[in-house]
Amino acid sequence: MTVLPRDVLHASLQDPVLESIGFLNEIMGRYPDALSFAPGAPHPAPYEGLDTARYLDRFTAHAAASGLGPERAARLLYEYGPARGLINGIVADALRRDQGIDADPDALVITVGAQEAMFLVLRALIASPGDVLAVSDPCFVGITSAASLLGAAVVPVPEDADGLDVGALAEACRAARRSGRRIRACYVAPDYANPGGTRMAAGRRPRLLELAAQEDFLVLEDNAYGFTAPPGAELPALKALDGGRRVVHIGTFAKVCFPGARVGYVVADQSVSTAGAAAVPLAAELARLKTAVTVNTSPVCQALIAGMLLEHGGSLAELSRARSALYRRNLARLLRALDREGAAGLPEGVEWNRPGGGFFVRMRLPVPADAGLLEVSAAGYGVLWTPMAPFHPGGGGTRTLRLSCSYLEPEEIDEGVRRLGAFLREHARPRSGAGARPGGSS
Repeated sequence: MTVLPRDVLHASLQDPVLESIGFLNEIMGRYPDALSFAPGAPHPAPYEGLDTARYLDRFTAHAAASGLGPERAARLLYEYGPARGLINGIVADALRRDQGIDADPDALVITVGAQEAMFLVLRALIASPGDVLAVSDPCFVGITSAASLLGAAVVPVPEDADGLDVGALAEACRAARRSGRRIRACYVAPDYANPGGTRMAAGRRPRLLELAAQEDFLVLEDNAYGFTAPPGAELPALKALDGGRRVVHIGTFAKVCFPGARVGYVVADQSVSTAGAAAVPLAAELARLKTAVTVNTSPVCQALIAGMLLEHGGSLAELSRARSALYRRNLARLLRALDREGAAGLPEGVEWNRPGGGFFVRMRLPVPADAGLLEVSAAGYGVLWTPMAPFHPGGGGTRTLRLSCSYLEPEEIDEGVRRLGAFLREHARPRSGAGARPGGSS
């Protein structure tokens, strides 16, 4: 039998982030009856009983009426299709209508989830060992994992209650130049980021774009959770403010439609000059890369998403309205349950933030929130959560955990927090002693 030493395989296979994801999956499998605040998965209720045939018919009827005719429209579902996508115009119209993002359909690529979009963008932009990706700290592990697979250097930039620290990012750019490198791109999720739940303040958004122009980097905007903003509290996407075309906008239909379709998109309208030929949008280059990765995104899955959009007037806002209300309900339920446990008394130093949207609450403990403590929580109290250390590429987060409320029913949230409170009272006491205090901002 052939045996391959692990150290001769790519270094990304030894990335601690991949190990942590595997551990979470393993422990959820060992404790199937535990109430889990670990997965950031969408709630299943919106897509139970989904009439997929109706949505496919809706799309093919739209395609036929657009000039293809019924026979050619039906064949779209059974062929490979173009790498750039089949539903670009429908998605572009929705982005223009609902988010003020004015992008030509040719500036979009329809991807296999947002994860493929991140991978393609990094592959295109990180062209040499001196090119560096800046990321918020804490940060979604999908982007840091993609960087690891590509061998791209990552520079963490701290965030505060108002999101990514633009001043710290400016200093990171200067430090990179002093070392002979440059920050080529900066990844940020401005609305209710995974894992921290932070939101970039309105005044900070144009400052980030100004810095991007000054330092000549692109902003990779991940917009997975913006739709959960309370009515009247919406803030413009960075791409909607992007007069200088500094933003590559990445989105997904996993949360607003259903995750099994695995459909995302990227808006990349930056101009790429080529010797002796007309300039093309960056999206065209990403589509070329895609032909070597997934060839194309499933036409059937694209048609399902397009059919859902068309049935809601082509509007992402209309499509996501009920889902947004569900997630706001769950988040409010989680915060109320935590407040009750705090009022009943929790160890000193246990505190949490209070995001206004999204799926996640971040909790700080006075003790390490590691795999060993999670094992105790699962085995003894029947409640799971996610250690935050893997989300901190700069180190840190060792005493922080993430609670996700998206997948649970309201009564499960209440019971899960009750179990969590009992666990914390026994295992999260600082060595100096215990003093009860309610949770607050962290």
